[in-house]
Amino acid sequence: MIEQRKLSEGDAVCLLDAQGVISVSGVDRLTWLHSLLSQNLKNLQPGESAEALLLDPQGHIEQVIKIIDDGATSWLIVDKVQTESLLEWLQKMVFRMKVEITDCSKEFATVGSVQKVPGLAFSSNHFPLAWMDQWPGVVSGGYRYSERVVTYPWFEHLVRVEDLDQALAGKTLAGTMAADGLRVAAGRPKAVNEVDVKSLPHELDLLATAVHLSKGCYRGQESVAKVHNLGHPPRRLTFLHLDGSEHALPDIGDEIRVAGDEKVRGKVTSVAQHFEMGPIALALISRTVPEDALLEVVGKNGVIAATQEVIVPASAGSVVDVPKLPRLNLGARSK
Repeated sequence: MIEQRKLSEGDAVCLLDAQGVISVSGVDRLTWLHSLLSQNLKNLQPGESAEALLLDPQGHIEQVIKIIDDGATSWLIVDKVQTESLLEWLQKMVFRMKVEITDCSKEFATVGSVQKVPGLAFSSNHFPLAWMDQWPGVVSGGYRYSERVVTYPWFEHLVRVEDLDQALAGKTLAGTMAADGLRVAAGRPKAVNEVDVKSLPHELDLLATAVHLSKGCYRGQESVAKVHNLGHPPRRLTFLHLDGSEHALPDIGDEIRVAGDEKVRGKVTSVAQHFEMGPIALALISRTVPEDALLEVVGKNGVIAATQEVIVPASAGSVVDVPKLPRLNLGARSK
């Protein structure tokens, strides 16, 4: 907990788990990425950060991508396990566009902190490659469902592996569990934890940071618009305060039930110990679970009581009020 407190106060940095890093250079790079992904990227300025999604035709999330541009190259950061599939897909989509794609994963490590650390990130084209998380804000063209008030300053610095020891010299290091605790406390979804084959952006409140709703013509766009305007996502991300009296944490994947009911209503996706909140978790649960319902987490560690703090409300979606057409009186006849 001491490490986590220092990290939260800016007195430590965290060497994050290995991530995939893909560079996309060439004069068409931003226009090309803009056409493929959910975010408005065509006017991304040098040094600016963005988050974007690669969706399937039904609007399900395939990739969550962090992007920073240096004026000549766009740097894409993804979970390590997703690197190869994203690289292959991008290469298939080049056609005649003037872009060059390179896997740079072995060249870079990622260092996280709650503030941008001068001199830590590798500078490319005179711009330090430090990605800034926009969560819990709302980017241009985005939409936030959550009314939960949190702060989550977070930066991820790309550091050359060959320069890593020197870059970290003299700095206090916190472990990845410390960083994950800050993320979970902020309700920040992480692809490797919260995303599965059924995930929609709306369920995770990712319309706020990773989707531009006025932008069309990308795969899955119609489904995104339909659920947001006229429907409701079937699941919702929720924050859980866990009962710590048993001194045991649940496992990722443990079942969620409403207290007193045997029906499985969701699953735990992230678990952490927070220096102020104690044991906490994120979970994906059915939209129909009442927001004030007491929950139980069921797994090999037994039954752990949990209370909700709503991230995505059950009312998420259906933002367009479609007026009902008047019924026709088919029995009436004009005379």
